[in-house]
Amino acid sequence: MKLNDLSPAEGSTKNRMRVGRGVGSGKGKTAGRGVKGQKARSGVAVNGFEGGQMPIYMRLPKRGFTARNSKSHAWINLGRLGKAIEEGKLDAKNVTEDTLMAAGLINKLGDGVRLLAKGDAPKKVNITVTGASKAAIEAIEKAGGTVTLTGPTKDTAEV
Repeated sequence: MKLNDLSPAEGSTKNRMRVGRGVGSGKGKTAGRGVKGQKARSGVAVNGFEGGQMPIYMRLPKRGFTARNSKSHAWINLGRLGKAIEEGKLDAKNVTEDTLMAAGLINKLGDGVRLLAKGDAPKKVNITVTGASKAAIEAIEKAGGTVTLTGPTKDTAEV
């Protein structure tokens, strides 16, 4: 076998269709573009345009919803609170939203701070927050501490 004997397998290659080269070629005159109109011209790519019909991206429903009166609370877990008290970042006698912010446990207050029940509750901690879960309140009171809620009372027990 020589290099000049090599060739691709039968039927594996196909020549490119040369359009617009006369009527006899089968792709002459309009070169497969139909007649006239914007798309028959060169340099046209109108993505999402459907000729005046409402485009599909506007016909399909959008997902998701954000209520105008929704609240954005910062949150902290009991375990993280206990760890910060052990490290000396917080004083267990008086923990407020401002002291949590100063200790770097939360980044921004938003609509207040919510206390959540993940982790072990620190002993004898007095904390004042906007809201707390029922489980978090029970855990702190069981450990000999108190929770003072400053936010609205109707949503304090929600998680």
